Amino acid sequence: MTLSQEHSFPRQYARTQRFTLGAPRAFTVSPDGARVVFLRSASGADRANALWVLDLEGPGPTGHERVAADPTALLAGAEEQLSAEERARRERSREGAGGIVGYAVDSAVELAAFALSGRLYAAELRAGTARQLPVRGPVIDPRPSPDGRHIAYAARGALRVTGADGEGDRELAGPGPGEGEDVTYGLAEFIAAEEMSRTRGFWWSPESDRLLVARVDTSPVQRWWISDPAHPDREPARVAYPATGTPNADVRLFLIDLEAADGPDGADGTDTERTEVVWDRARYPYLARVHWSSAGAPLLLVQSRDQRGQLHLAVDTETGATRTVHQDEDPAWLELSPGVPAWAPDGRLVRLADEGGARVLVVGDRALTGPQLHPRAVLDIGEHDVLVSASSGEEAGDPEIGQIHVYRVNELGVERVSSETGVHSAVRAGGVTVLVSSVPDTAGSSVQVLREGRPPVAVASYAEKPVLTARARLTEAGTHRIPSAVLLPTGYEESAGKLPVLLDPYGGPHGQRVVASQNAYLTSQWFADQGFAVIVADGRGTPGRSPAWEKSVSRNLLLSLDDQVEALHALAERFPLDLGRVAIRGWSFGGYLAALGVLRRPDVFHAAVAGAPVSDLRLYDTHYQERYLGTPQEEPEVYARHSLVTDEGLSAPEEPARPMMIIHGLADDNVVVAHTLKLSAALLAAGRPHEVLPLTGVTHMTPQEQIAENLLLLQVDFLKRSLGMN
Repeated sequence: MTLSQEHSFPRQYARTQRFTLGAPRAFTVSPDGARVVFLRSASGADRANALWVLDLEGPGPTGHERVAADPTALLAGAEEQLSAEERARRERSREGAGGIVGYAVDSAVELAAFALSGRLYAAELRAGTARQLPVRGPVIDPRPSPDGRHIAYAARGALRVTGADGEGDRELAGPGPGEGEDVTYGLAEFIAAEEMSRTRGFWWSPESDRLLVARVDTSPVQRWWISDPAHPDREPARVAYPATGTPNADVRLFLIDLEAADGPDGADGTDTERTEVVWDRARYPYLARVHWSSAGAPLLLVQSRDQRGQLHLAVDTETGATRTVHQDEDPAWLELSPGVPAWAPDGRLVRLADEGGARVLVVGDRALTGPQLHPRAVLDIGEHDVLVSASSGEEAGDPEIGQIHVYRVNELGVERVSSETGVHSAVRAGGVTVLVSSVPDTAGSSVQVLREGRPPVAVASYAEKPVLTARARLTEAGTHRIPSAVLLPTGYEESAGKLPVLLDPYGGPHGQRVVASQNAYLTSQWFADQGFAVIVADGRGTPGRSPAWEKSVSRNLLLSLDDQVEALHALAERFPLDLGRVAIRGWSFGGYLAALGVLRRPDVFHAAVAGAPVSDLRLYDTHYQERYLGTPQEEPEVYARHSLVTDEGLSAPEEPARPMMIIHGLADDNVVVAHTLKLSAALLAAGRPHEVLPLTGVTHMTPQEQIAENLLLLQVDFLKRSLGMN
């Protein structure tokens, strides 16, 4: 085997960033249905996204695509420079591309704002022109006001605003005397971005005259240090990391009047009228969602620290007082879903709720879906219906394994928008629906712009076509009907005999791997083509089936391993699996699961590749870990039972110790490298064989091309050696 094979799948997989480059994404439809705005790079190997506009008006049936902002031209060929804050934002969103990676628009979708190399740019979407605005930087998360007259943005811990013409740049809210660098305005805190999918820290009013601004104080949060041992001359990065059982950041919310902020720009902020939004932050410290539309008062979703209670709150914009619109409680936890809560145009509350054993769409006081459907996200709320993405529910009859479809829902019933077998999502406005689809038989994704009474318009993808084709067989396995995918080597014939097995799961909460999509299995197929039968199984705790399925792992994430074993043994009755040669690989939770497999079930698993494993669960963050296991102070036995680094964690039946390769990025600020160092020390003390592969300068992602490529090659070499394969 040689590394860096120019035309190999690992090289292509790394060069194309998992075949995501060149694919259109981040769609916005104008309310008049005349324009679709999106991001796309120029080729399947180009990292720099440009801002594009698809014009739908005119006599032609296909529409006209044009570039609204080209990052290469705007930077005049200079290399992009990112601030530490912007790098952290991209890490939280797992963004590996460059150029324009995000944008925001006014309500008419005529003005777009984006940050590029720490500078603020505005693009006139009708005219197709873009220009840099002279403001203080580095700029983070710029957002135009709904009327398009102003752009607010975060910079150096403060929230600032400028005219859309670049005039009148000023500070709206910033750290005052005594607050210091621990206090920021307008940015999401670590766990909001990492675990709640709330990446924003400020919200415009529909009238463009006020903003809701989050104030985050990280001074209560413990400080960790992330160093780069390959560069001992560099200072370690100091990060505020709220490990489970320790204090979180203090998050408050303020209403700020834009017109009252015209005072002098000083170190202690402007003469800004600010009103604090008041709720019981001691009982409900997590600010999970903020929604502000013309359909009602500002709407907040706040959660208790144990995530078993939450309030939907309406804000009085004159006083900052809040009133409870709805209250939820759950004995396990309350799931956060994209797109909700929100107001319908008629003022009714729209939410997803776990009721009667099912996840249902609720508008006002009425549930509009039942157990046949499992809503995943609210995509759009219209005058007459709600657009949702959903998978089959527990009572759907014949399950559509791995499929996610788009549905229109109202009081009259449910109508499916997407038709092809696959995974679908959508964006909708102005009578136009942008349908994004991935299917099992074709690589990549397709984008169709749907308009009633007119032919659909396709948005081109420049993503590369993979050099291999994944042939996943989707099925259910075992008494728990575990969704599974089985991949055999290309051209395999049963007369060749049984195959060594590689389990390739994520296997944990929020990580569905068994989906009806070609690209989801490309890496698994490559491993299969190296001589393995590869199994991807989504056991209890993974999303997409029912609340009971997801929440069955409360205080017992070890069920995830039980279900991998159950799926393996059940599938061995139908597929040519050699149960005497079984390996498991995974990253993050999947890395934990892989290490857990060889440590707890060496009778089943004979080798493991554990990437960025969470070995000591006390070192992971509050919002995620406490949701499933409680706190270490209140439930120490739960943490001890799940740990990989305690005597109990290393105990196993009388079976030979199994080889393990542990891979970890030294710059990881999500699953810090201490997890791997503690695991390696515990394994060494117990006399268990293992290899450690440290990745210099690598975070929880592995976007670097050569690293991502060679990681695949080194893993397959280790697995073949460990299983005695030629």
